[in-house]
Amino acid sequence: MRSSGRRQKLIAEINITPFTDVILVLLIIFMITTPLILQSNIRVNLPSSSTGQPLEQTRQISVMMTNEGVIYLDNKPTSKKILKTEVARLHQANPELEVILFSDKMVRFKDLVALLDIFNELGIKNLNIATKTE
Repeated sequence: MRSSGRRQKLIAEINITPFTDVILVLLIIFMITTPLILQSNIRVNLPSSSTGQPLEQTRQISVMMTNEGVIYLDNKPTSKKILKTEVARLHQANPELEVILFSDKMVRFKDLVALLDIFNELGIKNLNIATKTE
């Protein structure tokens, strides 16, 4: 016996809507988590400033000093001697090197002056001190 109805044509297309949904969710997750990953785990309580301005992203290094006097060069603990040799090497490779100093507001002034003296001795001209805006 034959059926008198028409045969339905088989649709052989891939439905990409679920795939697109998954990709968009992953994109949103990565957009939210990337800034959190890039932030440093070192806690420094920056002083406040009403005239602070954001910097352009050029070749820069960050030097942090905690309240306890521990020094970090690009989020790695270091000593003043190693800091001086590394910054000298980087400055020699790139004379336009920019140093951003993140110092806790409770750091002793003599420790801060010692760091500034190292940068002055090396001839660093692009030195910025990070603050949080009020």
